[in-house]
Amino acid sequence: MLRWIRQQLGFDPPHQSDTRTVYVANRFPQNGHYIPQRFADNRIISSKYTVWNFVPKNLFEQFRRIANFYFLIIFLVQLMIDTPTSPVTSGLPLFFVITVTAIKQGYEDWLRHKADNEVNGAPVFVVRSGSLVQTRSKNIRVGDIVRVAKDETFPADLVLLSSDRPDGTCHITTASLDGETNLKTHYSVPETSVCQSVSQLEALQAVVECQQPEADLYRFVGRMTVTHHGEEIVRPLGPENLLLRGARLKNTKEIFGLAVYTGMESKMALNYKCKSQKRSAVEKSMNTFLIIYLIILLSEAILSTILKYAWQAETKWDEPFYNQKTEAERNSSPILKFISDFLAFLVLYNFIIPISLYVTVEMQKFLGSFFIGWDLDLYHEESDQKAQVNTSDLNEELGQVEYVFTDKTGTLTENEMQFRECSINGTKYREVNGKLIPEGMTDDSPDGSMPPLMGDELLFLKAVSLCHTVQISYDQSDCLAVGGDPFSHANGFSSSPMEYYASSPDEKALVEATKRIGVAFTCSNGDTMEIKTFGKSEKYKLLHVLEFDPNRRRMSVILQTPSGGKVLFTKGAESAILPFTTSGEIEKTRLHVDEFALKGLRTLVVACRHFSPEEYIDVDKKLNSARTALQQREERLQEAFSYIEKDLQLLGATGVEDKLQDKVQETIEALRLAGIKVWVLTGDKHETAVTVSLSCGHFHRTMNILELLQQHSDNECAEQLLTLSRRLRDDHVIQHALVVDGASLSLALREHEKLFMEVCKNCSAVLCCRMAPLQKAKVVRLLKTSPEKPITLAIGDGANDVSMIQEAHVGIGIMGKEGRQAVRNSDYAIARFKFLAKLLLVHGHFYYIRIATLVQYFFYKNVCFITPQFLYQFFCLFSQQTLYDSVYLTLYNICFTSLPILVYSLFEQLVHPHVLQNKPGLYRDISKNSLLSFRTFLYWTVLGFCHAFVFFFGSYILMGEDTTLMGNGQILRANRQLMFGNWTFGTLVFTVMVITVTLKLALETHFWTWMNHFVTWGSIAFYFIFSLFYGGIIWPFLHTQDMYFVFVQLLSSGSAWFAIIIIVITCLFPDVLKKVLYRHLQPTSTQTSQSIPASQAQNLSCMESLCCYQHGESGCTRLARLLEQMTGHCKASANNCHTSSRNNRWGRLRHRESVILNGEPSAPLGVRNLGYSPDCCSP
Repeated sequence: MLRWIRQQLGFDPPHQSDTRTVYVANRFPQNGHYIPQRFADNRIISSKYTVWNFVPKNLFEQFRRIANFYFLIIFLVQLMIDTPTSPVTSGLPLFFVITVTAIKQGYEDWLRHKADNEVNGAPVFVVRSGSLVQTRSKNIRVGDIVRVAKDETFPADLVLLSSDRPDGTCHITTASLDGETNLKTHYSVPETSVCQSVSQLEALQAVVECQQPEADLYRFVGRMTVTHHGEEIVRPLGPENLLLRGARLKNTKEIFGLAVYTGMESKMALNYKCKSQKRSAVEKSMNTFLIIYLIILLSEAILSTILKYAWQAETKWDEPFYNQKTEAERNSSPILKFISDFLAFLVLYNFIIPISLYVTVEMQKFLGSFFIGWDLDLYHEESDQKAQVNTSDLNEELGQVEYVFTDKTGTLTENEMQFRECSINGTKYREVNGKLIPEGMTDDSPDGSMPPLMGDELLFLKAVSLCHTVQISYDQSDCLAVGGDPFSHANGFSSSPMEYYASSPDEKALVEATKRIGVAFTCSNGDTMEIKTFGKSEKYKLLHVLEFDPNRRRMSVILQTPSGGKVLFTKGAESAILPFTTSGEIEKTRLHVDEFALKGLRTLVVACRHFSPEEYIDVDKKLNSARTALQQREERLQEAFSYIEKDLQLLGATGVEDKLQDKVQETIEALRLAGIKVWVLTGDKHETAVTVSLSCGHFHRTMNILELLQQHSDNECAEQLLTLSRRLRDDHVIQHALVVDGASLSLALREHEKLFMEVCKNCSAVLCCRMAPLQKAKVVRLLKTSPEKPITLAIGDGANDVSMIQEAHVGIGIMGKEGRQAVRNSDYAIARFKFLAKLLLVHGHFYYIRIATLVQYFFYKNVCFITPQFLYQFFCLFSQQTLYDSVYLTLYNICFTSLPILVYSLFEQLVHPHVLQNKPGLYRDISKNSLLSFRTFLYWTVLGFCHAFVFFFGSYILMGEDTTLMGNGQILRANRQLMFGNWTFGTLVFTVMVITVTLKLALETHFWTWMNHFVTWGSIAFYFIFSLFYGGIIWPFLHTQDMYFVFVQLLSSGSAWFAIIIIVITCLFPDVLKKVLYRHLQPTSTQTSQSIPASQAQNLSCMESLCCYQHGESGCTRLARLLEQMTGHCKASANNCHTSSRNNRWGRLRHRESVILNGEPSAPLGVRNLGYSPDCCSP
């Protein structure tokens, strides 16, 4: 029923079937029975709110938070019953938090609306009523014929009808969709490719039937029925015919396309799905603490209510002469009265729950995330890419990582392929100076002794140069139409005005290698491919392309040779090719592939199959039948591919090298010293993966490598796991590494998860090879949900890493060469793997200590704030009298104590960044959420209660017992319980509290900047100035002013100043004493590293430390360094300081100069000493 109502209102356009029918130019049948389908318009809506729903929708989302909803209830209680405090005290902070959050979210949504309007209002040209009409993008309808010019983006998902090229093809780039900058060729069907004018398109009679919209960018199933001279011609449509919204037209003057998916039904829009919300460990701890404080609040309210009735059991206190009850009060229900009193106490103590904690944490995360993007040490100059933050909610989680799951290709390696070796018909060859040198011959052999490439070698090179999806960018628009030769050849090829573009770096490396050797791929024009074999041009007709897919792990082309024969060339992983070969040097090639893999090379196997005319007719029929199917097209294509790709003749194999990225080994070693375990998850074969793991330092030569490979049954897998487990227990002295392949992993995860995890956790390093993308995610989930609940991080650069990145607690994308899908779906993005060390060891460390202290401090200062209120009830017969003025209640968290902790949480540095990088072991000090453990939480809470007791009883003893301390005699009282005035006493307690909690944060601050000084001393000064104005002037808009002249009167007494100083010192002196004793008697490694003497600093000279610390350090530290210099313990020159400071400041964006430290040249600051040693990591 609900769906029907939505359909009637137009919110949910009905899809009558699994397919949609689109009539070209919206020429519908004229039979009168046709009911047009309703499709979405072409507006893109990325915004969350509208003018009409912003207020209710935003309020609903904000009040889903427990703290906001709690304060809303408190506010409503204050409105409904007689409570000791004004509703303003809880309403105003709630209003402030809600307003700030609403403004932030509203501004972000306004930016989305602005971007949407720019896109939706872009001018486009469509064919309507026989002419080309300009309109706005949002007005495009399904069925419209749209014209797109060169370098323009496609405004909707279009089926290509024609282009300015005779063959009806066009080139596009999908960089904005998946980051791939290579040119891709898309095709039109032959019957529409001739329609290159508006009049021809207007006369076109065609219908497109295709699947309903789906998010998969690389899947499209449809068919086009063209009526030509009364005859219906059916043509299949696939991804190669669909131009996606957001892609850009290149190297083509103009195209005409049919809009099939528009607006929010386009594939680009369907990929706007929100990722699952990730919550950090700190946020979970914060919610736990909130529940504990809620229990404390309820306990205090219940205890106060019980004590009130216990006290009023005596008649003289139940109804004193000055407060006689009315008749209605005497007859009221005791239960209702008890509930009313309980709610009143709940309101009185409600500020123990810090409402402003959420908004402060949000501001800290949002503002703090900019530091990652601003860090020049995370900037990659070669690619001009800086680190980016896609979500700021997980900043502190960077400081809690226990496991790193990394891809290999493009993450640990450069993804820049270089052809090194090949195997042809059982003989190994290597490339030297553009020549293939057989094994056993040297490159200095005379030319005459070098055998020419013949037969098998030539066929192998032709297969490599023709079996691919490489595109060429050249000056000529159509190489076949050019009479001249764009290439010059003299025993090889000289440089030519062309460049290869490929979605796979392997393909590009192989095609470039064959070109250097002498078999060059020179042109691809529609269904024709041209190669030049040592200067001789050969044209092949491209009949079919059997696209690569991860299940088959191979791709093929069917070509018509110049002699008219039909041949299939295929290449892929050895496990996907060798089982289907029937001839050739299979065993020798298999051995060569293993040898290549042991050298760390990426391997591909190449094969071919020659078709007889009868065989090709059968193949062509099967392919066309599968490709024109609307139902189960993928399954039918797989069957057809399997039928075709068999009985292969093995030609050979290739070995391509993928270089390691810079400083990968040092980074992995740093992570290991930080207590982080690194797992490599890759799709490569296990020999290649093991070799790369050894070369990058993931595996050490001294490690005992255990293997879980080629398991074929559950029992076999279980036996092997038990054997490995026993080996780990018996030989626990040395380190172990585990290698597991995808097939064995599937068996292990099916029945033996617990045993498998036990083996993995006892290994220092784990390598998983031959992994499918979903298997990567399963491994991450398995460890993530284990009983220890470790924090996981996944890092990768390709689309196959997206599931792993989204599954991990923290996902990091590498801005590599495999597109931008990993970056788009990640939480953070960096340009190189080596930046991970700085991101975790420095930024993660800083973010965690800042947010942890922020959360603890908020609870501490609110305990200090509300506990005196609770204690005061013992002295006022639990009459629910408030100790503080309502204005103070309201502004305590908003104004008086909010800025110091915010600035602290943005700039605090316990240890200098260089020290954190050079001593990765410091990362262990904050692991497992140690700063937010229950013990630490208990310490801050007890400290808050202790300080609150000192505030209250210190003021009571010093000012209440001997009223002559006031000095002026004006407030003398005989009855001690009245003390010296309710508001004066409360103001004294509040003044001491504001000063103490602010100075307590100052004691916790290690890194002082001018902003810290400004907000710390400025907050105290603002409190005094505000109180003087608030109490010193009669404000006409206030109906009562209990605080009039109270603060001025208090400050006029020297005794009050004496009491303030004594109480503040009493509170903070034990803290100072504790810090001094612990630092000298039981220092942590972090405390030891905060001031490293020259004798212990292996990587920082004394002068460098002074330069790096001279801004933003305490006076005591500066004095200590000055004494070091005066006593001769620190020797440095001003030149060193200047050079060190300059390099530190401008880092990677400038040419780095070497700084001479301790008599030895050092690398530039910020990237220096990633070659960590255990000595430098000891405390």
